[in-house]
Amino acid sequence: MNIQDFIRDIPDFPKPGIIFKDITPLLANPKALISCADQLTSFCPEGEKIDKVIGIEARGFIIGGMIAERLGAGFVPVRKKGKLPYTIKSKSYGLEYGEDTLEIHTDAIASGERVLIHDDVLATGGTAKAVCDLVQELGGVVVQCNFIMELDFLNGKDKLDVPISSLLNY
Repeated sequence: MNIQDFIRDIPDFPKPGIIFKDITPLLANPKALISCADQLTSFCPEGEKIDKVIGIEARGFIIGGMIAERLGAGFVPVRKKGKLPYTIKSKSYGLEYGEDTLEIHTDAIASGERVLIHDDVLATGGTAKAVCDLVQELGGVVVQCNFIMELDFLNGKDKLDVPISSLLNY
């Protein structure tokens, strides 16, 4: 199934000149959603043990959970600051328009656990890099980052030193 058929362009969102890639039509179509999760799961290196799948808030939770189920792995949410109720580790990172902070529970990743990180979009790479750093600081090993789409012109993959897979490239 061609996932690109379910990505809607929204011009001038969130500000003039930006074309936002909207995945809500993909999420609303059960066959497309299942196909997307299956395709992303197939990117996992064959024979590679994945202990945990991280989904990055918020759209990364949806398909990240589906990938975890398919891999027989646990699911770990990485959230924006102030959303997790237990002891956390946090990482701030730069955005085009400021700074943000992501958090993970300190007991979410055990030393040596092999982790796949999933999000909907790889743009500038700041978010994914922050999550990779959090996993490594907790003693985990990032096996791969995967994304529904990658915005190639923003060169986000240059910030990451782990294997990356994307279904779509713009």
